[in-house]
Parts: sequence; structure tokens; C-alpha cells
Amino acid sequence: MATVTLLRSPSAVRSPFSLRGLGPNWYAAVMGTAITANAALALPYRVPGQVGFARAVWALSLALLLALLAGRLVHLTRHRDTARAHLLDEPGTAVFYGCPPMALLAVGYGTLAVGAPLLGTGPAVALDLVLWTAGTLYAVLVAAGIPYLMVTRHRLDALRANPTWLLPVVAPMVSAALGPALLPHLPAGLRSALFYGCYALFGASLLATLVVLPVVFAGLVHSKLPSVLLTPSLFLVLGPLGQSTTAVNQLADAAPGTAPALAPAALGLAVLYGTAAIGFAVLWLLVAGAANLRALHRQRMPFALTWWAFTFPLGTCVTGAAGLARHTGFAGFGWLAAGLYLLLLTGWAVAGTRTVAAVRDGRLLRAGA
Repeated sequence: MATVTLLRSPSAVRSPFSLRGLGPNWYAAVMGTAITANAALALPYRVPGQVGFARAVWALSLALLLALLAGRLVHLTRHRDTARAHLLDEPGTAVFYGCPPMALLAVGYGTLAVGAPLLGTGPAVALDLVLWTAGTLYAVLVAAGIPYLMVTRHRLDALRANPTWLLPVVAPMVSAALGPALLPHLPAGLRSALFYGCYALFGASLLATLVVLPVVFAGLVHSKLPSVLLTPSLFLVLGPLGQSTTAVNQLADAAPGTAPALAPAALGLAVLYGTAAIGFAVLWLLVAGAANLRALHRQRMPFALTWWAFTFPLGTCVTGAAGLARHTGFAGFGWLAAGLYLLLLTGWAVAGTRTVAAVRDGRLLRAGA
């Protein structure tokens, strides 16, 4: 799997500040910014300025999304050859098509959960509904389409698999986790459809992840990472763990008002599954953290957009742990969520400042960014 696409595309023409190589991996910055806002309000604790900070970061994520959508529209209209090559001929880039739907979903949820006091409930619900619907359709298309291309077109070696392969199949899990927030705002006739649809998205993504994850781990053990630039991608394994925990906890909250007979089972699943998944997430966090510290200090890992992997996956673990704290009353989950949020905040600040510096210096908005 080619790793050069993280900074430049093989099909790109090298000219400063060209949009020719603007790939789907840029949406990771939107995802990381949105989850920083959303997770701030999910925490079971409050400190002065926390709500204002969350609203400011959400507004930034919305602005980034709008700017990136505009840039991608230009890219897709003026550089169709590059866009086609990214999807069909560059598997190292194609897997990042899992990022755009997750960005739409995360910003949409933030609009309702964080931005509603600023926009008003009606406009916030409307915008979240549009972004959730578009993001979910996009997520399902990507979750089916990229594996289809892997099977029929892309030239891949399973023994060289890496965690970026998880990105397409995780996207429906984000829909499952964030869809329940819309339930109280929908007509009664649509609530059951969305509720069961979210469980279906949860199952589809979870089972797909269970298919892909063993291949990824086998590739890591057999061939290691093909480039030091991919070391942050080890954090991507946290994504399906934290997001699935968030999903079952959000669905457990929604069950009493939508499917009362299932509410006890939904709560039991949320606590039992969620505790097991977060336990494994903490274990993998130690592995990924150690590997990245080694890459930073011994291999002098340079900055790349892969550094945004330090954000969204961690953020899903924050919201997952916060959900467990809410449903169990166990303070340990609350402290875990707070500790993970501090890591998320650090990762977001570092990735954000390094991205701004790289864009300013022309090292990312080249033709191959």
C-alpha cells in the first residue's frame, strides 16, 4: 500500500497551493476538530469555560467543513483525472474516502449537541438531519464500495495491511452512534425506523471491522508499517472500539422512548459490551502510544496529515467512556473519559498547529497534499 499519498499523490503535478492533489484525507482535520467539541460536552464534569470552548471549536469545525467542501468541489470539477486515480488506482488514498462521511456526521451532531443554543433548535435539527442523512448514505456507499474495489481492482497484499484499511468500514458506526440524537425531533412514525436502522448500521460496521481487523494485525506483525509516517495510524484501531461503545450507549438512552420493551436489554448490552470494548481500547492505546513515542524519538517521525489520527479515535473513546459513566455511575469511567480528553486536547492542539504551519509554509497545500 502506497504511503506517499499522505503528503503527495503520485498522480499530482507539483505546483504550490494547487488543489489537484487535495485528497479525502484532509477531512480528518474536520473530524478531529468536531470530536474535540463534541467530547467536551459529553464529559461528566464541567469546568469554567468548557461550554464556550466547545461552541468555539464546533464553529471552527463547521467553517473547516464548508471550506473543505468548496475546495473538494473545485478539485472534483477541475481535476477529475486525479480524483479518479485517487479512488480507482491508488488504494493508499482510496481508503481515506471513509473520512468525508465521518466529518459530515461529526459536524452535524455537533450542530445539534453543541451549536443549538447559538443557531436555535429548529435550524440545528435541520442541519444535523441533512448532514446525518448525507453522511450516512455516503458512509454506506464507502463501506461497500471500497471493499468492492479492494476485491476487484486494487492491487493489494494482505500481508502489508495497515490500520487505514479500517477507515471505510468504521464510517457506518459513526452514523449509528450519532443518529439517536435526532430521535426526539422526528415524527413518531420515523423514530422506530431510525432506531432499528442505527442498530443495523452498528452491526454492519462491527462485523465488517471484525473481518478487517485480524487482517490488519497480521499485516502489522508480518510486514510492520510500510512507512514511519503511518505510525499514527495505529490509533485508528481505537475508532471502532470507542465509536461502537458510544453507539450502544446512545441507543440505550433512546430505547425507553422508542422501544420500551428492549430498554433493559439495550442497557445491558451498552454496559457489558461497552466495558469490554473500552478495556481493549485502553490496552491498544498503550501499544499505539508506545509505538508513536518510539517513532518520534528514535525515528524522528516527521509531520503528516496522519497525525490527525491522534484525535478522532481518541475522541470516540472519550464519548464511549462518558456513556459508561452515565449508565453505571462508576466514577472510574468518568475519570477515564477526562484523562482521555486531555490526551485528545493535546493531540488536537499539536496536529492543528503543525497543520497550520505546514499549510503556511506550503508543505501541505502542494499539488499532492
